[in-house]
Amino acid sequence: MEMNGMNVKIGALECKNPVLTASGTFGYGLEYQDFVDLERLGGFIVKGTTLHHREGNAYPRMAETPSGMLNAVGLQNKGVDYFIEHIYPQIKDINTNIIVNVSGASIEDYVACAEKIDALDSIPAIELNISCPNVKQGGMAFGVTPNGAESVVKAVRKAYHKTLIVKLSPNVTSITDIAKAVEGAGADSVSLINTLLGMAINAETQRPELSTITGGLSGPCVKPIALRMVWQTYNAVKIPIIGIGGIQSATDAIEFILAGATAVEIGTANFVDPNITMKVVDGIADYMQRHKIDNINSLRGALKI
Repeated sequence: MEMNGMNVKIGALECKNPVLTASGTFGYGLEYQDFVDLERLGGFIVKGTTLHHREGNAYPRMAETPSGMLNAVGLQNKGVDYFIEHIYPQIKDINTNIIVNVSGASIEDYVACAEKIDALDSIPAIELNISCPNVKQGGMAFGVTPNGAESVVKAVRKAYHKTLIVKLSPNVTSITDIAKAVEGAGADSVSLINTLLGMAINAETQRPELSTITGGLSGPCVKPIALRMVWQTYNAVKIPIIGIGGIQSATDAIEFILAGATAVEIGTANFVDPNITMKVVDGIADYMQRHKIDNINSLRGALKI
């Protein structure tokens, strides 16, 4: 049940509906082909891609928590050249927006990775993960200070010529300061939130559940925080916002749009129900019919306060 009024724009990116998938939860799209008509998605974001091959963290690196999960996968991937040679040819003709999530340990890494993806005709956008530890500054994530966020975005903006989405870390004092910094540095859009820092402990063994001790918390438990941050950011910047965090239904997606999101990404819920994205697309169309809404964009930021 597709409707014309579901189209949204993120920078130069035209999406047939506001439903995207979150990086790290959807592989390269191919893994979900049996469950999802990929061409019915507004777009999908492939797993975090780095300049060089990364093994990721030691196991165990996933733990279930009440209403959520912790992960410390550590950006395991075979590097951007492997992606270009082996993955890209398999996905480039899928008729939707294919977005690559780009990560790095230094500004130079981000820039080099973005430049390689810039050359791929069928990738219209990248999502910059600035929650990565900056190895040159003792491991503090780029995205936790306005200056750090601005410096990496500015450098990538010079090298990358298509739609630039910047994924914001929630592990900050003021999300709006970071959002304004990346907007000023040339981001076309921001996506938020990335995972919250959390930990889990096994009382019987008296040990942490993750090899890394702490990890990223995602799932329904983070949704109220994500909604709050999307709403705050909507009131602080002019660029489009993609809402992420605990979305499990069309109702959840609509809440993010009311808070100011142009589009949403579905993450952890893909693990619970591999077909969830299709249900959300249909559910948004159903909501629009019930509320006699012709255009999804009229709902954006329409929260009645």
